[in-house]
Amino acid sequence: MIKATFRAAALASIPLAFMLVNFAVAAPVAAPEPSFADLADLADSAQMVVRAEVRGLTRIKNEAAPGLQPGWGRFFVKARTRSLLTGGAAIGESLRYLVDLPLDAKGKPPALKKRIMLLFANPVAGRPDQLQLVAPDGQIVWSESVEARLRPILIALASPDAPPVISAVRELIHVPGTLSGEGETQIFLSAADGSAVSIAVRRQADMAPAWGVSFSELMAETGNRPARDSLAWYRLACFLPARAPVTANLSETEAARAQASADYRLVMAELGPCPRTRL
Repeated sequence: MIKATFRAAALASIPLAFMLVNFAVAAPVAAPEPSFADLADLADSAQMVVRAEVRGLTRIKNEAAPGLQPGWGRFFVKARTRSLLTGGAAIGESLRYLVDLPLDAKGKPPALKKRIMLLFANPVAGRPDQLQLVAPDGQIVWSESVEARLRPILIALASPDAPPVISAVRELIHVPGTLSGEGETQIFLSAADGSAVSIAVRRQADMAPAWGVSFSELMAETGNRPARDSLAWYRLACFLPARAPVTANLSETEAARAQASADYRLVMAELGPCPRTRL
């Protein structure tokens, strides 16, 4: 048995009755390399991440695979565990799971045998030799570069001070300064776990605006900006709306409300886009 090193997890079961529900669908082997957001999305929803070698696939009859897409097949996969990247439960050296795969013109699935895959899974207790993928593309082709990019994400997610999931823009307030063009905007965000998250944007005469974020009760300090492709960046860039809700803008005057909205757009522009390759 192999023990995990980062986050608590257990393995999912695949009893015969499980064949009567929809299964996870693997991304085609030729899919583009996942972006940071792709990896973070999968890792954040998975309680275990396994590197495994596919040893064999067995096709399940279509009549026993309800909900199957046209041109796809459902397969029972046997794999060998190479390593458990995250998860707290025991895992077997031999693994089994169900997956849907696209078929070619001859009705054949991608050539996965002996390929190394990264499996993002959730647990069901008591079956360490079986697992269930967390998403239709919860199986991706392993490479050294993909794993090297994934490991810091897993470490960040396991940290006790990991930035929380952002659920909404709660309020934003702009307070003008004593001189024209000066002032500060405070943006308060709602987190799924109820913790405090805020962004501060400060404008001073003859200086470029500066902003920063705080994932604690402390007020955000300008200059404390998250690095791109970090978990903090992901929480903001990939989940905040492009524009703040009008109802969240509590600034006192029309000019202050306009400035608060402009400062929010500034933050989003400097965070940049959050590219995803997953469908």
